[in-house]
Amino acid sequence: MDLSSSFKAYDVRGIVGTTLTDQIARAIGAAFVDVLGLAGKTVFCGGDMRRSSPGFVEAFSQGASTRGADVYDLGLISTDELYFACGSLDAAGAIFTASHNPAQYNGIKMAKAGAIPISSDSGLFDIRDLAQRYLNEGIPEAESVGTVSSLDVLKEYARKLRSLVDLSGIRPLKVVVDAGNGMAGMTVPAVLDSQVLQALPLTIVPLYFQLDGNFPNHPANPLEPENLRDLQAAVLAHGADLGLAFDGDADRCFVVDETGQPVTPSAITSMIAVREISKARAAGVVEPAVIHNLITSQSVPEFIQAAGGRPVRTRVGHSFIKARMAEEEAVFGGEHSAHYYFRDFYNADTGMLAAMHVLAALGEQPSPLSSLARQYEPYSSSGEINSAVTDGVRLIADIQALYEQVDGSLIDDLDGLTVTAESGDWWFNVRASNTEELLRLNVEAKTAGTMTLVRDAVLEIIRN
Repeated sequence: MDLSSSFKAYDVRGIVGTTLTDQIARAIGAAFVDVLGLAGKTVFCGGDMRRSSPGFVEAFSQGASTRGADVYDLGLISTDELYFACGSLDAAGAIFTASHNPAQYNGIKMAKAGAIPISSDSGLFDIRDLAQRYLNEGIPEAESVGTVSSLDVLKEYARKLRSLVDLSGIRPLKVVVDAGNGMAGMTVPAVLDSQVLQALPLTIVPLYFQLDGNFPNHPANPLEPENLRDLQAAVLAHGADLGLAFDGDADRCFVVDETGQPVTPSAITSMIAVREISKARAAGVVEPAVIHNLITSQSVPEFIQAAGGRPVRTRVGHSFIKARMAEEEAVFGGEHSAHYYFRDFYNADTGMLAAMHVLAALGEQPSPLSSLARQYEPYSSSGEINSAVTDGVRLIADIQALYEQVDGSLIDDLDGLTVTAESGDWWFNVRASNTEELLRLNVEAKTAGTMTLVRDAVLEIIRN
């Protein structure tokens, strides 16, 4: 069993029964403890609603306890519940999830104590290599074997989020939530409804709250427009103020307005950034830092600066952004993929807290969300366009060679290839996927016509 194909830059992704098995999960659990020096310490492990997750959690826990860690099985959890446990209780942990991927996939996201991410730059590949050795040679038993017990953190997780955004005084809102049969079907009732804590001035209209890792209604990937159609229709049918869609492990949240139109993650990033900058400045922080990846709209750093903050541009990927959050002591970070990171949530990403900020921003003023969001969407963007390719490196080189001949074009290789017009009228980024044989293209321009021209010119190279 070769683990190299399933260990990615910042998580593990594999096919159940092929590249991810109970035996592999057990070896990874043991290696997790040994690489991080967790013998005699607490380790958390939980899983999402995929049918394979409970078995993998059990196997990982066996491997970790064999090497001397005391494991707490968190049961069914969202990814941001794991970050809450690791951050609030200062212990390392792992969740079995493949996020938005189809049912045949599963994977692992790991964090150190304090919810510090583990990536290829901070131990993930060391865990891979030791797990490979344990698969080949067997897992040695520690002098003192650890224990495995259960812990439920859902109520404390909900209390933590409620403490960070006060929704009790907003105007009443009707909210359609599409959980996509993922973990939001458990966390939304706990945080936004009255299942665990006192009721808020929200009427929740649920879509697909039943946990089902086979995703019988649609894939739990709101980044794809077709997966938002049921939510958009329900918002219109119920006369709702907005709609929220979560991915499978509920760490990402997408928003549609009262007309059913998607609000871009860049607009959400700017909206939340302004709120977090205001809060930090009121607490005496001079020029609070806000992280944004290079795919977000150019308007994002503009809004950050206008609010008195300091924008910090970084590459795509949660482990990279979390590390930069800590380095810059940033108050907030946002990505084009609807990952949102909060200093007050251990620098970790949480779709639920982002949703709460949107609810607060909307409910604290009288205008509809379409009007509020329009203020944060001044430019025309293509959204992320994926193209299946067999030689992405060559294609990116071809695109770069072409645009190097365009007078004044600014070339940037921070993450893939970014080309910006000298005039500032347009920019695009093309980069390879970390998990699939895809090139991802994002284009933005000051006018829709210019965006279309640039988009089509780059796609012509990629797809022909």
